[in-house]
Amino acid sequence: MTSLFDPVTVGAVELPHRVLMAPLTRMRASQPGDVPNDLMREHYVQRAGAGLIVSEGTQISPDGKGYMDTPGIHSAEQVAGWRRITDAVHAAGGRIAAQLWHTGRVSHESFHDGRLPVSASATPYRNRTTVRGEDGRPTRVPCPTPRALATEEIPRVVEDYRQATVNARDAGFDLVEIHAAHGYLLHQFLAADSNRRTDAYGGPLARRARLTLDVLDAVVEAWDTGHVGVRISPIGAFNGLDDPDGAAAGLHLAAAFAERGIAFLHLSEPDWAGGPQLDDSYREALRAEFPGVIIGAGNYDVAKAERLLAAGLIDAAAFGRPFIANPDLPARLAVGAPLNEPDLASFYGGGAAGYTDYPTLAAVR
Repeated sequence: MTSLFDPVTVGAVELPHRVLMAPLTRMRASQPGDVPNDLMREHYVQRAGAGLIVSEGTQISPDGKGYMDTPGIHSAEQVAGWRRITDAVHAAGGRIAAQLWHTGRVSHESFHDGRLPVSASATPYRNRTTVRGEDGRPTRVPCPTPRALATEEIPRVVEDYRQATVNARDAGFDLVEIHAAHGYLLHQFLAADSNRRTDAYGGPLARRARLTLDVLDAVVEAWDTGHVGVRISPIGAFNGLDDPDGAAAGLHLAAAFAERGIAFLHLSEPDWAGGPQLDDSYREALRAEFPGVIIGAGNYDVAKAERLLAAGLIDAAAFGRPFIANPDLPARLAVGAPLNEPDLASFYGGGAAGYTDYPTLAAVR
């Protein structure tokens, strides 16, 4: 029977086990320039025991930024900063993927010199993002109504994803993951409640899914299918988006991913954000459409992961919040050791506290 601690092949990359680190926005990049730094390097190296680290969301362009102090991968300084991180992770025996991110309307005009964030459509919605307050600390503020991307602007966005992939290769990442989940730009185009377009990127599901697949094809062209995965969240409400056709959209994308033979599909389940638990019938439908590597993420523990692995419904499990407080999470799970509790107050922004100062099991003993 397949175990969390068995090796697995993900596209062109061999992983020593199936306990993966999910992408975790932590807002510690250096300013100016949203540059990855030495503190981030320490954070990732501490967690190099993961079967695979998926990096925090990394903006593909200045327009893709939606939160304060999140890193990018569109400038030479950012690429160099990431290179220092990937080299150190590899020296520690780890593997790391870059998550390519455009937040779309989940943003604020202060990040864009007063210009409105972009989205599929210029529709009002309720959501907040994080900016730097007058005291320098993270502050939650309402997101404005975005402007709709013009049809002629879309090729530039696709090109930004392609170039970000080239940059990720130059930065030494082992894989890239396209973030098409959680109500960000690609999800905004996919979902019927945020996409009111009448051009080739709106209307029926196949047209709403077009931007995600155009981006995927561009990213594959920049690297190859063996180094590219996609994250989706087909069921659940995220960032002011509640896709009424989400279940069908997820299956539509899964079939398209299977046709292309990409390295993995990363399924984000709704229970991590307070939503319902995903039932196995949907996982079975997704597996029928996508026979490749499926990474499950959500409110996972060892028992849930082992059950779904045994059923053949996932091939690896990505853990998020447990990895925040437990840099040596795989070692702890392997022996059933107790876990450190994460400090919610230090999740977003700040320095080393709550970021690089959690003790390992060896230190505790």
